[in-house]
Amino acid sequence: MLEKLFHLQENKTDVKTEVIAGVTTFMTMAYILAVNPGILSASGMDPNAILIATALSAFIGTMCMAFLANYPFALAPGLGLNAYFAYTVVLTMGYSWQFALFAVFVEGLIFIVLSVTNVREAIFNAIPLQLKKGVSVGIGLFVAFIGLQNGGIIVNNDSTLVGITSFRNDFRTAGISALLAIIGTIIIAVLHHRKVKGSILIGIFATWILGLICQLVGLYQGPSLLPSWSTFSFASIGQTFGQCFTGAAFENFKILDFIVIMFSFLFVDVFDTLGTLIGCADKADMLDKDGKLPRIKPALLADAIATSAGAILGTSTTTTFVESSAGVSEGGRTGLTACVTGLLFLIALVLSPVFIAIPSFATAPALIFVGFLMITAVKGIDFEDLTEAVPAYLALLMMPLTYSISDGIAVGMISYVVINLCAGKAKKVSPLMYVLAVLFILKYIFL
Repeated sequence: MLEKLFHLQENKTDVKTEVIAGVTTFMTMAYILAVNPGILSASGMDPNAILIATALSAFIGTMCMAFLANYPFALAPGLGLNAYFAYTVVLTMGYSWQFALFAVFVEGLIFIVLSVTNVREAIFNAIPLQLKKGVSVGIGLFVAFIGLQNGGIIVNNDSTLVGITSFRNDFRTAGISALLAIIGTIIIAVLHHRKVKGSILIGIFATWILGLICQLVGLYQGPSLLPSWSTFSFASIGQTFGQCFTGAAFENFKILDFIVIMFSFLFVDVFDTLGTLIGCADKADMLDKDGKLPRIKPALLADAIATSAGAILGTSTTTTFVESSAGVSEGGRTGLTACVTGLLFLIALVLSPVFIAIPSFATAPALIFVGFLMITAVKGIDFEDLTEAVPAYLALLMMPLTYSISDGIAVGMISYVVINLCAGKAKKVSPLMYVLAVLFILKYIFL
């Protein structure tokens, strides 16, 4: 049966290899079960409901990838977009989390249309490669900045706006939390350097355990770090399920704002997914002689379906995880690998109270380190061509400084069009880029 479903022999693999690869992929990305509730709960959502939605959307998306595309890639709510959801759309722009979920739902529907047509190639080709890399780096910086804040390492400062925390004052609360976050980041970096599978997840739990020890000996005097099984309920999913269609999603609805927000979700989702698919497929030697990925349409369709399903459940954009490369490295070549990973996300629901109890100083190292992994894309920016490099630089710079992914994308696109127009290189700018730049300019004029 498994052979018929996943064509194991044709892909030169076996059940044992696929199962090991699936477990490895889960171990490397299970940290999202702890990190996603910590980020999205800042928008006012129930963390228990977020965790359940995270696990279920990962299960649905990964199973779609397994059976629609037969690829060993796993999906879950993505970092960066969840931060944009909570900190920009809700906390900065003032919209409800229901409104943000509706934007994610619509983005998923559009992605479905793009996945079954050739429109996605047109969009992909319209955005300059250097700008795409700048966006990737900017999101990495943004995610790392949030990690530094969540860990209490970076705090508000009246004179410079941000500054490092005082380890001396309030050491047993803020100081010890920041110190543990720093130790956790070092643990993850060392484990990753030694190529330990699940280094990020291990780092999170190691930091949490250190926190428990500190609490036991009296060094940490913050909220209890122990899981509370009595307060967790699977019925809490009702607090977010279907909320993207309620009246709260349409309060103070501004169509131009909605378009910008929805496009920001779509832009990052489309290019992050394409980049991850191509990168992981290249590592697994799945690309054809022209460098293209066979069955890319069903793979993109799986991602799009998971995004809309996740929005209905109550989580931000679900996307293909680059950590899938860990399973590929273990020999995973078919959808059986993804199937194993998806089932493990479902099983993980039993341990939901454990993930909810993990403090922010323990998940902060994951954000800081994932930010590091994302900024490595800066190597692909051609700094010799200023008409390409400066817009990419402005995009990556503006994201953490404005606390907004969409503002970074907007500044990058506008500057790309203006700089190339002034430099006499208008012909290399695609018509779609002109349209997008004008839309972003209108946003800043009228909003």
